[in-house]
Amino acid sequence: MGFSTGKKKGAISDINVTPLVDVMLVLLVIFMVTAPMMLNGIKLDLPKTKEVNPINLNATQVILSLSKSEDYYLGKDKMLIGELIPEIQKQFKENKTDTVFLRADFGLAYGKVAKLMSFLKRGGITKIALVTVTEDKK
Repeated sequence: MGFSTGKKKGAISDINVTPLVDVMLVLLVIFMVTAPMMLNGIKLDLPKTKEVNPINLNATQVILSLSKSEDYYLGKDKMLIGELIPEIQKQFKENKTDTVFLRADFGLAYGKVAKLMSFLKRGGITKIALVTVTEDKK
């Protein structure tokens, strides 16, 4: 400990690392126990959106809409899925932008919107903004 019985006189300058190791082992155990709970124990209730970043959609923005019947509209024009990528890139050049604003019907399955976003990303369109409506204030 802190006492010396040998021929040396004076204070011992060695650091006692035992308390440090004990604290580190306790922290390691805590993190090992809580890490799986943080990943698997999450219950998701998707919230209604409140106005975070107000967007006023206009004709200079590239707006892609997906209806409940899975029809694609670029602006007000109905499009086939094979025509989307070239037409969006054309509008990017015309409007000098690189963001597509995606509007999807609430009744669509989540997977359909995810597949559309994946299709757009594979086509080189990486900036996608999801458009929602604000919830009513009560």
